[in-house]
Amino acid sequence: MRRHEYFGPVALPAMHSLATRTFPMTGYRHVGDLTWNWCLSLDRADECPTAVWSHGDETLAWGWLELPDNLMLQVDPSRPELADEVLAWAERTAGGTLSVEVAETEPHLVSVLERRGYTLPRSRSRSRTRPSGGTPVVDGPFMACLGRPLTGLPAIPRLPDGYTIRAQQSHADVAGRAAAHRAAFGSTRVTTERHARMREIWPYRAEFDLVVVSPEGAVAAYCQGWYDEANGIGTFEPVGAHPDHRRLGLARAVCIAVLHAFADAGGHRAVVCSRGDADYPVPKRLYESMGFAEYTRTRTYVGRPRRQAL
Repeated sequence: MRRHEYFGPVALPAMHSLATRTFPMTGYRHVGDLTWNWCLSLDRADECPTAVWSHGDETLAWGWLELPDNLMLQVDPSRPELADEVLAWAERTAGGTLSVEVAETEPHLVSVLERRGYTLPRSRSRSRTRPSGGTPVVDGPFMACLGRPLTGLPAIPRLPDGYTIRAQQSHADVAGRAAAHRAAFGSTRVTTERHARMREIWPYRAEFDLVVVSPEGAVAAYCQGWYDEANGIGTFEPVGAHPDHRRLGLARAVCIAVLHAFADAGGHRAVVCSRGDADYPVPKRLYESMGFAEYTRTRTYVGRPRRQAL
């Protein structure tokens, strides 16, 4: 067994290999999600330490810190003991309280977190009973994981006059797509340069990264699709509409177009993660209108590093 540590997600192909092998079992951490997060971490390597555990050529676990306190991790369900090693590394590296989001389909991670004293924190959101019953816990913002088969797809809706759906064709399209994301989410992290670099990283394919272009030639909405060819599963990450072009059905139309692109590539299933709590319900309703249904959800555990024995 070997552990390699890095500044930034340098070993992204190794992380991808575990995600490809594990996703059919857990439905969480799609290869496209990892590449999207890689894009967001560009030029911030010192804020994103990572570690990868492997045996021979096989990746068995990885941890990815977003300092100061957020940990993403994935562990092969057949090697649950490695979850302890990933958490120990993250606790030692971060040195403070950690926040760890896992899916309910990852019981091998949940059991280790709870054994190490991680808990579900209190929040301002509504109370909810644990899935197994018992004492209600106060539930914070969480992600719902939604899926649907790539059969019986709805037809791509007709767009308002002058709007078209297509793949990005030029540097101006790339810049427009990045600008539309910044406007949609009020974020500055997706620059033209970062989006252009992301387009060079596996598993990016231009036919799944579609935009809606307005009559004036501006990017009005977009759906970034990622396709895991080994498993035949596509995902959306991210989806958005420019505030000047909302309430026209553009986001729904471009998402359905990407679903058809997944099906044309031979895919059999599509998934998407969306906020599932009542504080931010609109995206989930959008996906449900396209036939997606929830199959699992996330929970965020919080814990402090264990005291080391003297």
